[in-house]
Amino acid sequence: MPHDDLEIRPITPDDAGEVLTLQRAAFVQEAIIYGTPHMPPLTQTLEEISAELVENLGCVALRGPRIVGAVRARQDGELLLIGRLAIAPDQQGGGIGTALLAAVEQRGKDAGATAAELFTGSLSEANLRLYEREGYVESERVPGDAGIEQVFLRKTLD
Repeated sequence: MPHDDLEIRPITPDDAGEVLTLQRAAFVQEAIIYGTPHMPPLTQTLEEISAELVENLGCVALRGPRIVGAVRARQDGELLLIGRLAIAPDQQGGGIGTALLAAVEQRGKDAGATAAELFTGSLSEANLRLYEREGYVESERVPGDAGIEQVFLRKTLD
């Protein structure tokens, strides 16, 4: 899909309702992979998302008026913590995730972050491929339930 009609802008608390809908649609596939509907992206409430989006360094991607992708980020010292990258199921595979990561990394750099960190589950092969393709390197694996690990990845922002 071409990016000429894709607009990326900072995420705001006003986006919470659309981001909640997008997040739930996007993470259903992950829930199937992991065999549980009780994942935080699927159980998070509108109020929790609204609060999370205050002073967030995240971004949304729009095609026309529709939010087709979102990512959240916050700064912790020199580290940019990236989370909840979600792309609308009918828009996946078109480079929106790559564009959102680049935009949020730039926002982090502008705020003074020197490195970015994110995590995904060990069964999320598409996510791991995306992050590694974008320069993220595995930094830690944390054992979880049923032999599934949380995989942390880090990238230097230069």
